[in-house]
Amino acid sequence: MKLGMNAGRLVALDAASGAWGVVGADWNHDVPAFLADGAEAVERARSVLAGPDRVETDAPTGLPFAPASLRAFALWGSHMINGARGMVAAFAPPALRAVAGGFEKLTGKLLPALRPEPNYYRDPQFYLGNHRSVLADGDTVRWPSFARVLDFELEIGVVLARPVRDCTPEEGLAAIGGFVVMNDWSARDTQWDDTRNGTFGGVVKAKTFAGAMSAVVVTADEVLPRFEQLTGRVFVNGEQWAQGSTAGPLHGLGAAVAYAARGESLGPGDVLSTGTLPGCCGLEMRRFPKAGDVVRLEVEAIGALTNTIGRPR
Repeated sequence: MKLGMNAGRLVALDAASGAWGVVGADWNHDVPAFLADGAEAVERARSVLAGPDRVETDAPTGLPFAPASLRAFALWGSHMINGARGMVAAFAPPALRAVAGGFEKLTGKLLPALRPEPNYYRDPQFYLGNHRSVLADGDTVRWPSFARVLDFELEIGVVLARPVRDCTPEEGLAAIGGFVVMNDWSARDTQWDDTRNGTFGGVVKAKTFAGAMSAVVVTADEVLPRFEQLTGRVFVNGEQWAQGSTAGPLHGLGAAVAYAARGESLGPGDVLSTGTLPGCCGLEMRRFPKAGDVVRLEVEAIGALTNTIGRPR
């Protein structure tokens, strides 16, 4: 079921009629509370939508809920590898570009310094994002004062609906309540500098200034069975720039939840972002959006997310 918020009310889509209706009274109009009730909530909402007293309304707007925390993973290895190639192509000095290109041409392998570290293959790696900087659908991304190059990343947000700690992958899957479209906005020149020179690597200021989340949440029952068969697309000013697939993640969603909850307590409203679908960021294409561009992300079976890039101040 698709749901979200409109004027402070939890609304859901009646798939039969295509109309949105208010369904949230039993959950105090709170999306994570609805997701926590799983299949029972969906059935109760369908009954409300099918009843004679249903209240129709417009589609959801704004954030569906305030994320309690944000963990950003990198579940697809090809994005990591092609992103590293893109970093070198876009920002490395000519000598380093020549070394990296020459090594790969001679050996057919990626320069070792550009490969993910061993623990990337052992466990589903993540960094803690800034959950307070998540923008809504339609919002303008403020250009950060420290950056010259901004980029989009098409990701899927996994919304937890139940508390977990030291759980199994199976228990981790069971804790997932819904899915959203996410954009992990990135300052690429800052990321390059921090990756090479920073104390904590390239996911500090380059990643925490802005993220974005779709207005619509889709319940887990509609997405989990087909999670590895979804297609995502990126449009900039109406032109399709990229298309990618969720096929073949290095780690499954249950394993990602279990790793995040290893020795930690996670709960309803925590968001785990999957990482970029392969090919669905400007870095991999060596093509970056500009100030004033309208970036629209779409993920099959989940929804869409649109933001405009603001102008530097």
